[in-house]
Amino acid sequence: MITYIQSQLAPFYSPQEATDLAFWILEETTGLSRAHISAGKDKQNISNIEIILQRLQKKEPIQYIFGHTLWFGLDLLVNSATLIPRPETAELVEWILQTNPANIPLSVLDIGTGSGCIAIALKKRRPNWQITGLDFSAEALQIAKQNAVRNKTQIQWIQHDIFSDFTGTFDLIVSNPPYILNSEKSSMESNVLDYEPHSALFVPDDDPLLFYRRICSIKSTKSIYFEVNERFAEQVAQLLRNNNFDNVQIKRDIYEKPRMVSGRIKD
Repeated sequence: MITYIQSQLAPFYSPQEATDLAFWILEETTGLSRAHISAGKDKQNISNIEIILQRLQKKEPIQYIFGHTLWFGLDLLVNSATLIPRPETAELVEWILQTNPANIPLSVLDIGTGSGCIAIALKKRRPNWQITGLDFSAEALQIAKQNAVRNKTQIQWIQHDIFSDFTGTFDLIVSNPPYILNSEKSSMESNVLDYEPHSALFVPDDDPLLFYRRICSIKSTKSIYFEVNERFAEQVAQLLRNNNFDNVQIKRDIYEKPRMVSGRIKD
């Protein structure tokens, strides 16, 4: 079966991608481990295999096909109302955990929470923190709420547009806001462009710091952590400095790209 799946995906994906997808399909549909599949124990028929393959051939993300993904040790529901959590966002969470001691309780606001991945990951590692997830999308928040239950975490959820009046004081704000320029669409893979929510991805070319500027202006936090477009890391850092944050840092991801920025408010 794995050879058949690979052959059907080969015209659309690299050999490694086709292999990874084949294992993913078989693990998901048969319950077998990768070791058992490699040993040739994947002989049973999969009733909906052709439908799965057709969707993958159209470059639909496999996470949406099966409705969930594994990320940062969490099993998270995802659909077309939510972004698929990325490794870079896991690095952002890890950075927050590394720079904020576990023994100090914090109130945290995750702006643009989407699937709730950041909020839930922080709560799992820091159960003494008070976590709030905010998003303007009711559909995304419904998934986030289900994910909190699925991963046994207690989180407050707020549906709100941050460009409307906002009140609240938090020790820490974290956000992975839209930061891809509209002009960058032409260079993006179809599995992202055709399926993931554009409202969570794109910003106007003439205002790439739109969300960062608004979040910095809230002025209701002691520290901020952002995921950023690598092209604008220094500009986001300067925006934090201009809003009375110091100890501003730019952190590179595992690919050595400047993808995270943080700052703490001056005393």
